[in-house]
Order: sequence, then C-alpha cells, then structure tokens
Amino acid sequence: MATTFSDVRSYAAHWGLSGDVGVHDPSIIKEGNSWYVFSTGEGLQVLRSDNGTDFYRVPQIFLSAPSWWKTYVPKQEPMDVWAPDVKAYNGKVWLYYSISTFTKNTSAIGLVSASSVGAGNWKDEGVVISTNGTQNYNAIDPELVIDAKGDPWLAFGSFWTGLKLTKLDKNTMKPTGSLYSIAQRTVNDGAIEAPSITYRGGYYYLFASIDSCCSGVNSTYKIIYGRSKNITGPYVDKNGVSLMNNGGTILDSGNARWKGPGGQDVYDANLIVRHAYDAEDEGKPKLLISDLIWDSGGWPSY
Repeated sequence: MATTFSDVRSYAAHWGLSGDVGVHDPSIIKEGNSWYVFSTGEGLQVLRSDNGTDFYRVPQIFLSAPSWWKTYVPKQEPMDVWAPDVKAYNGKVWLYYSISTFTKNTSAIGLVSASSVGAGNWKDEGVVISTNGTQNYNAIDPELVIDAKGDPWLAFGSFWTGLKLTKLDKNTMKPTGSLYSIAQRTVNDGAIEAPSITYRGGYYYLFASIDSCCSGVNSTYKIIYGRSKNITGPYVDKNGVSLMNNGGTILDSGNARWKGPGGQDVYDANLIVRHAYDAEDEGKPKLLISDLIWDSGGWPSY
C-alpha cells in the first residue's frame, strides 16, 4: 500500500514541547547541551531549553535601539525587531535580523555577533543590506546559508519580486557580488517570504512560507520547498515546476489545531522549527519542532 502524506505525519517525531513556547519566526541553534530559539519581538526575543523540550525565556538581545536603525527605517516602531536567523560560523555566532514597517519595503537587515550565545557578548555589526522603497524587493527575513564549499551566503526577501540570494564576505559577513533571484510568486499578491536553505545529498533545499501570516487562526500561511544542484538555482519542486514560476511543494498547510504554519528554520538538514497559531489557545503563535524525514528520492516531509 502506498504511504500517504498523512501516514508520514502520524509517525513523525514531533517534539513534545512545554514551558514558554510563544514565538513568531523562530530560528534555532544548539550550544553544548542547551537549545536557543530566537524570534520576532521586542528587542529580539530568546528562549532557552536545557533538554530540548522545556523552554524558558531569557533576556532579549537589544535593550535599546542602535542609532542607525532610524536612519534606514524612520517609521519603525521602537524595538520591534523581526525574523532573526542564528548560526555558528568561523568561530563566532552570527545573528541576522530585520527592521521594517509593516506592508512597506523600507527595511534593513542588521547583524550582531558573539563568541557564543551563552557568553552573550553581542557586538553590533551594523547594517547588512537595506531597501528604501524604490527597490523591487524587500530587505527582511534574512537567512545565513553555508554552501558545500564552506562559503557564506545570505538569502532574504518578502513579497515584491520574491526571494533573493547574495554571497557574503567571510570576514565582514556582508554582501559581495551579485544579487540572485531564487523564488517568486505572481499569485496571492506575490506572497512568498522567509527563505531557509539547507544542503543535503548534493542538493540545496529551499524552504519558504507562502500566503498570509499574522492573522491568528485566519492565517493561511503554508511551508513549501524546492531543490537545486546549485545554491543560486534554479530551484524546482517535486513536479519540476520552478520556484521562480509559482512552484513549490507544500510541506505543511496546518491542521485543525495548528493554523498557518510558517516562518520556518531548518537546522542541520534534519530538524525544522516554525510557528503556528494555536486554535486551542486564542490563536497565539507558538513554537513547533519536528524531525525532517527524507524519502528515497531525497524529498523532505515530517
């Protein structure tokens, strides 16, 4: 008998979480025996778990706004910081994040670094890339990607002309060279954002969120994916449709309890975190963590 998507989900390892799991746009990293989840919120919110399942809130990253924020995003609400991405690379921890004005593409991606998350000695590395309303893309939702050669790239983007990718300088961890387009939609107002790229078995896998977030149980957010032999694309879904042409195989469109899953982050090609709105708790966004399962054709599911 053929295995259906629902069969796969029923056997998947969804982590049983407890404690404080309120997040939006989570990014995860493990350091020693502790897990840290960074997320959208005042000054960038941080959760910690010492066993991977029971989470508690620890101090936010920014206690006050760096002076340069208002230069790039004059109408940003104070301390409203979005969609971080955290990764260890070259002996440091790098934390990218975005500031913006909702529904506008006057935005900026910023960067802080530390010797370790636990040390908490975060250094402001300033602006990485920005948009001022005249570009046809939006500088939010950053994702640090390390390619098969060990070189760093930054994926980002939300709506407009979709998801972008640019190579980073290993020393500054800021862009150098061309800007590539890796995914775009012409339906539902071009709703695609939150890129997360992971490398496995000779392919780069691009995960993204499509449709509408931020409306509680009425959110229509979904997680899609495609893959490419090259980090710059072209990315195609299981049916061979390009992600530059409304492609994308759906990984998760939610269920009766968990509405609008998205804002995902893939960790070490075998773990995925995302938020979803809890229909059993007033539609509050909460953290979900699952093991990724890879089939014989090299395609992911839960």
